[in-house]
Formats: sequence, structure tokens, C-alpha cells
Amino acid sequence: MGAADSVFVGNLNIASPIYNLIQSEIAPGTGIEPIEFWKALGEIVNDLGPKNRTLLNKRDELQEKIDNWHRDRRGQTIDPKQYKSFLMEIGYLMPEGEDFKISTEAVDEEISTIAGPQLVVPVDNARYALNAANARWGSLYDALYGTNIISEDAGAEKGTSYNPKRGDLVIAEANRFLDEIVPLKGARYSDVSQFRLKELDGKKQLSAILIDKQETSLADCSQFAGFNADNGELSNILLQNNGLHFDIQIDRNHPIGRSNPAGVKDLVMEAAVTTIQDCEDSVSAVDAEDKARVYRNWLGIMKGTLQATFNKDGRELVRTLNPDRTYTAAGGGVLSLHGRSLLLIRNVGIHMYTDAVKTADGKEIPEGFLDIMVTSLAAMHDFKGGSPISNSRLGMMYVVKPKLHGPEEVAATVELFARVEKALGLRANTIKIGIMDEERRTTINLKECIRAAKNRVIFINTGFLDRTGDEIHTSMEADSVIPKMEIKNCPWMLAYEDWNVDIGIECGLPGKAQIGKGMWAMPDEMKAMVETKIAHPGAGANTAWVPSPTAATLHAMHYHRVSVAKRQKELTSRTRASLDDILTPPVLSGRNLSAEEVQNDLDNNAQGILGYVVRWVGQGVGCSKVPDIHDMGLMEDRATLRISSQHIANWLHHGVCSREQIIDTFQKMAVIVDRQNEGDRHYKKMAADFDTSIEFQAALDLVFKGRAEPNGYTENILHTRRREYKTSTKN
Repeated sequence: MGAADSVFVGNLNIASPIYNLIQSEIAPGTGIEPIEFWKALGEIVNDLGPKNRTLLNKRDELQEKIDNWHRDRRGQTIDPKQYKSFLMEIGYLMPEGEDFKISTEAVDEEISTIAGPQLVVPVDNARYALNAANARWGSLYDALYGTNIISEDAGAEKGTSYNPKRGDLVIAEANRFLDEIVPLKGARYSDVSQFRLKELDGKKQLSAILIDKQETSLADCSQFAGFNADNGELSNILLQNNGLHFDIQIDRNHPIGRSNPAGVKDLVMEAAVTTIQDCEDSVSAVDAEDKARVYRNWLGIMKGTLQATFNKDGRELVRTLNPDRTYTAAGGGVLSLHGRSLLLIRNVGIHMYTDAVKTADGKEIPEGFLDIMVTSLAAMHDFKGGSPISNSRLGMMYVVKPKLHGPEEVAATVELFARVEKALGLRANTIKIGIMDEERRTTINLKECIRAAKNRVIFINTGFLDRTGDEIHTSMEADSVIPKMEIKNCPWMLAYEDWNVDIGIECGLPGKAQIGKGMWAMPDEMKAMVETKIAHPGAGANTAWVPSPTAATLHAMHYHRVSVAKRQKELTSRTRASLDDILTPPVLSGRNLSAEEVQNDLDNNAQGILGYVVRWVGQGVGCSKVPDIHDMGLMEDRATLRISSQHIANWLHHGVCSREQIIDTFQKMAVIVDRQNEGDRHYKKMAADFDTSIEFQAALDLVFKGRAEPNGYTENILHTRRREYKTSTKN
């Protein structure tokens, strides 16, 4: 970055795209002068930067001690008691303090009390960011019609135009859901010919006239929340269950409503209650230009002004943030419901550094410092309430912090947030923290991590993908790991998922904060998702990640079927999950794999790595639906990449496979990935010249340099190769 491309302010060299964004777009209207903003950031970098580096050095020191311990015992069975004692001795496993309850205050109900699906979306893509924010409400009819939940057999195929036979199956499925969740007295929804209102004790109640002219009502009248009427006829019936709403929409002139006895045209569900707008694993932001795009979109969302223009079926469409939804409340007056997800923002981890801002002596600053300052400044537009499109009704900001290792790093993040609040004149604990439980040292010290943030924690979430990557890297010297698909059913993984819920309940998160579960990665396999993901609320989690607005609508059904609040109370009597299980590495322990087993895993891992990296490096796409080796689309981000690259690196290190075998496998899989992307006009084939393909070489780097990369993270290699690619296309 040359002098002409940067501005020196507050003892910092700021890249022009970032400086200009703050100066012209973000700061105006906040009451914060840009020069004061940069001065405050410079002071934070000066005061907290050394601590950030010390924490990273401690990660490396602990890993080296663990590596040496395993090397000294190579070939021996790990003694759990001895291993745990060693981890305590080196400060990796910390003593657990006395019991406590979190004291977080002023938390929006979407986080504190409403259980429901959560989306994660790359904030650098305006259209996706808007779609996710607007996914608070979704059509169940559309979700059922467009997915494999409804079979295409016997003439019920989707086709290119509306298929009435398929539509009938959709309506029947939706009616079964209503019969289960908001039942009528002695009747089914398919029996209804008309909905109307009745007055009872000064309050409106829902009445249903049946096809046989009989009249009935809801079995539980309290589930009727509100309505809208048009010329005396009901147009919307708002029902509620387990804190979530759904809207029965009536229009007898609509093509669907005309064919329904009661005139019902749709069932619109309250779906993605919260959404994480992501600056981290799902974005490819490697320089100041990229970061400015990330921040500008977040600013637009906080101002309520973000728009995305796109073409669909030959028409130009403009997407904006949805307004709130209004109804007449059952008891009278206006009932207003949030029309959008409550938005959280995920900043980068403490290991990331950026040249978008440098110190006076030319050193990169922690990227997370820049993230929290800029995203908080942008959020001040939401706090000031100048737009009808608001996010937090309570004037709070919710920041998800990924890849923290243990309570010291949580405490350092809390200190950083407090400094930012002071710099921007915000009330203490305005910036809340969501803790990603996705690193091994955080898992085993989770109670102390929560304690370190007890005044502002609003979220703990298991991230099994990154957690698996860290598990493999931490135990790299112990032994060769088992095949990748077996890991998710290991005792340590099952205990880890339960442990997160157990600790969260013990620390008083219910009613104040989210206990979350990870992503369903197969967006085209909604039937399987609906059949299995009910396990997440059943496990006591009041949110879980889904890959699309459609998936959010379908997953919302699970939170109607399971009362998470009730389930969490039931789990208070459960014995806490086993720490010994969590500390048991997923290694082969003398088991021999066949040549076929080894090659199958190598093929699967290599194809997945290439399919993701080729878009990240070559096109700057940080999250997308990537075809797997069987051409099934999987939602992938850097977390999936971390597992696959660490898995192969482990097998190479322990001689399960050779370097030559790995290169040969990657070359074979590159041909497959080239074929899978042949319809993409922006795509460059890797197999045309492996040696000069930056994307292909990046994929090999991830494996061959993976053991040396701190904690097995992929960011350094991806960023280096993406910058190389961007430079090559400019020359």
C-alpha cells in the first residue's frame, strides 16, 4: 500500500477505501468525528495489540507442548487421567470456579426468549444479506412445493408451471401441521369452509364454519393473536404457538384461494428469527477494497437503506428490507411484529491481521479491532432510530466472536468491546457477545469462558465443523485420525454437543441467551432435514443454523413441535456430559484401513477442497453451494475446508498416504471439479495446467502446509493466494 493509497490519521495508516467510507458514509449522522474515531482505534491498537499477540503466542506454545507430549508417547494408549493432568499442568485445561448465573440485561426477545431458526449469510453479498434479513417470514406453501418434502411421484412433479396435483399435496401437508399445532375443536382444517370472528368477553375469537355448516373454534383460544380484514372479510389470521407466529392468508380471488373451501391462499410462517450477517468464514475479503464492501453493506442494513438490483426471468427486480407487519390484536389495538430477522454480526477471529489499516511503523493491525470499531459505528445509525426499518428495539448490538481459545481470549474480547463502547460513547454492555464454541480449549473451559463474559454474553453455539478441524490439529501428533465421516458419531462429538447445552443451562442462559447448534449443509435435502433436525430443539438448543430462507421456514416447524423452554427445564436434572469423552481424540489406535478406504476418503476430501477453493481464490466467493463428489450440493465455507485439509495433512504425517498419492488424487479430482463448473463462464479450468493454476496450488498448500499453519486455519493460505490471483488478473 503506497502513500498515495492511504491516509495517516491517529497514528495509523488507513487505506483510502476504508478511510473514505468512514469519512463520507458511516460517521456522518453518528455524532462521532472521523478523526476522533481513528484516534480511538489507534489507542486501542497501541494498548491492546500486544496482548492480542501474546494470546496468539500462547496458542502456539500450548500446541507445541501437546505435540511433544504425544510424540513422547507415540504408539502408546493415551491414559485419560494422565492426559487430563498434563493439560491442567500446562494451563490448557483450567480449574472450574464456583457456580454462577449470567447477568446479561437488555436483550431483544428474539435472542432471549423466542426459539427458532438462525441463518448465517455473507454480508458482502447484498442480495443474500437482504434475503436472509427478510427471512423472518416465509411461505410454508412455497417451501413445501419447491422441495423434496413433497414427492414428485404419481404426477406430482414440480414442472415449469403450477401443478394443481402437487399443490393439493402441499395444502394437505400444511393442514396436517395446523391440525397438530393449533387444533380445532372436533374438526380438521380441511373441513373448514369459512373463518370468521366472534366476540367473547370483549375480545375477538376465531370461529370456523365447516363444510357441513357446523361451527367450531380453536381448541386453545389463546393461540389466536390477531387478524386483518378487508371489507369485513378476514384476509389474515394470526396464530401463535411456543412464541412463534404464523399467518393464514385468505383471498378467494387468488388462484390458490379459489380452489380452497376456506379461501386460504397461503400459510406464512415466522421463520428465521435471527440472522448472523457474516464478516468471517463465509466471505472472501482479503484487502481494503473487499472490507469496504463488507462494511458498506452492513451500514446499509443498519440504516435500512440497502438495496440489491437483479434480473429474474427477464425482469429487473429491486430487493429492499421488508417493513414490519401489522395486525389488529385479538384484544383490540394494533399489533406490530418485526418484519425482519434480528441481526447479529460476526467479526473475524483474533488471529486475523489486516493491511487495510497499519501502524505508523508499517505493521498490520488485528483485523478484529477494525471490524468491531467499524461495525459498531455503523450500528449507531440503528441505535438512533432514524429509520422505520430498525434492527434492535432495545438499542443493542450483537457480535458473534469466532475461534476464541479459552477464557483469557474471551476476557480480552470483552475488554476490547468495553474500549469500543467508551470510544463511541455507548452505554456499558451495549455490545453483546456471542461465543462460538468451536475450538477445543473453549469447549473444555466453557464455563469459565461464559464467566469471563457473564455481563454481556447472549449466545453460545457449537460449530462442529471448525471444532472437528481443531480436534484433528490439536491431536495431530497423537495418531492418524479415523475416516472423516466416522468422526461425527464419535463419543467426543456427542459429548461435546451435550456439554455445550449442559454448561449453558447451568450458567443461566435460558431466558437470556441462545444455546445454538450447527448448520444443516445440504440445502437440496429438505426432507432429510425435516426428519432429523428436530433433534436440535429436542437437545435443548433454542436456535440452530439453516442454509437458506426456505430451510428456515421448514425448520420453524420443529420449534412448534418442541417447546425448547420446557425441554431445557427437563435437562436441568441430567448429568453433565463426560469431559473424558470430549478429551478422547478420534484416532485409529492400531486399526488398519484398507487401500480402498484410504483412497475413498482422499477422493472425498480433495474434491471438496478443490470445489470450494476454486471459487474462493478464483472468484472471491466465500460461501456457496458446492457439488460434492456425488454431485450433491453442499453449503461450504472455510470451516469445511479446515476439516478436509487437516484430515489429509494428518494422514500424510502418519504415513497413511503419500505425497505422490495426494497430488495424483488432487489432479484426478480437479478434472471432476472442472466438469462440475463447466457451465460457469467465469470459471478457469485447473486441469489445463496444474502448475500455473493458482487455485489448484492453493488447494495443495492447504494440505502440505496445513500441519504448520497455526491451529490448522486456512485463512493465511487463502488470503495469500487470493491476492496473488487478483494481482495476476490486473496485470
